[in-house]
Amino acid sequence: MSGTSTENDGQGMIVNPKPTAENQDWDGDDADRADRLRFEEEQAMIREQSEARAAKAAAEAKKSADAKNEAVKKAASA
Repeated sequence: MSGTSTENDGQGMIVNPKPTAENQDWDGDDADRADRLRFEEEQAMIREQSEARAAKAAAEAKKSADAKNEAVKKAASA
C-alpha cells in the first residue's frame, strides 16, 4: 500500500455540480434555494427600511423648511 495515489477520487475537494444537458433548470438543492429566498427577503426588508427612513427624513426636512418660511413671513409682516 503506497501513501500516494495517482487516481483523483475527489476526497477533500469541493465539487460543484453542473447542470446536465437534460437538466438545464438545475437550481441547486433545497438549502441553496432557501438561502436565496432568505437573502431576497432580507434585501427587501433593507430596501423598505431605507425607503421609510428616507421618507421620514424628507418629511422632517419639509416640516423644518415650512417652519422656517413661516418664521420669515411672520418677521417680514411685523
